[in-house]
Amino acid sequence: MMAETWTVKRCLDWTNEYLASKGDESPRVSAEWLLTSVTGLQRIQLYTDFSRPLSPDELARMHEAVVRRAKGEPLQYITGETSFRTIDIKCEPGVLIPRPETEMLVEEVLTYLDNQVLGSRADARRRRRVALPWNDEVEAKRQAELEAQKAREKEEAEAETPSADQGGEPDPAPAGEQDAEPAQEPVAAKEPEAAPRVARVLEVGCGTGCISLSFATERPGQVVCVATDIEPRAVALACKNREALGIAPEVVDIREGNLVSPLDRTTEWGTFDVLVSNPPYIPTVVLKTIPHEVAGYEPDLALNGGPDGLDIFRRLVNAAPSMVHAGGLLACELHETTLDAAAQICVDAGFESVRIARDLAGRTRFVLAIVPERAVEAARARFAARA
Repeated sequence: MMAETWTVKRCLDWTNEYLASKGDESPRVSAEWLLTSVTGLQRIQLYTDFSRPLSPDELARMHEAVVRRAKGEPLQYITGETSFRTIDIKCEPGVLIPRPETEMLVEEVLTYLDNQVLGSRADARRRRRVALPWNDEVEAKRQAELEAQKAREKEEAEAETPSADQGGEPDPAPAGEQDAEPAQEPVAAKEPEAAPRVARVLEVGCGTGCISLSFATERPGQVVCVATDIEPRAVALACKNREALGIAPEVVDIREGNLVSPLDRTTEWGTFDVLVSNPPYIPTVVLKTIPHEVAGYEPDLALNGGPDGLDIFRRLVNAAPSMVHAGGLLACELHETTLDAAAQICVDAGFESVRIARDLAGRTRFVLAIVPERAVEAARARFAARA
């Protein structure tokens, strides 16, 4: 007996019906996503190539994928990837799956960087960074580099000005032949433009690396990131994503460790423009009510934010004045029920311009706050007291 032929259409229709019977809320979307992953076709091609038969290998992989999906496993783990803003991100079990709402966290930070760090308005308002006591060596090195750069630019400007023996200026005319008009004052050389500003971003709890990699992709040459995560699988996956996107390790430096512990206190504390994080933020009681597709597969370490969802957030607020310079930004994604409490924590810590922002669905999702100089000074005092 001749084996039955499974065409794209037949497989799509059968998968849609089967997954619907298993409680999939979007069975057609799941069927399309799985089939494009298995066949390599674009979504539109599924409908233009209805009669295309699946090969035995494609059929076997589709069967395995449908079984996994029917058990509730997230599509991103099954297909091994997802889209995030302008980039494709690899996904693996054990690492939090990027969410569309987090794309707005990136947008909020980019807006701050464009307006306050990279753009013309930032040039008008920029204040000299406060050198923290453990950054004296770094600040001295930075000042030496600036002086050396100014010296080089001065030498280059002088070298470009032609001298008399190079034919730039004629010899003085004999007496009596000089022009009656007085000589004009030489035009001052144009002051060389300052080197382009490069923003520094610290991401805590990077997961797949989607946030830092988006900064590097969307502002090439303008942003460098240090990204940390306590989970070795997350660090390994973020490095894979960095390599797949062709981003250099010095542009997005990914490190394993708890919160800010991988940073060097002497050379890195106090040097960042932004501390951004999508920390574990679901209150423990709420975690018991979320869908099995999330709670049953994604890591508890990346989800559980403690009794009120703000355990890690409090530690980030405490760390921010030591990580960012005066006027730097703290930006965090949090559970929609915790934003008011999170904002109050920032106010109590002395932060300024504390703001709650919404995601694309209109839900309160992010808290953003400026770390003022007095908070940085307080961090300096605490550090000095412990030294």
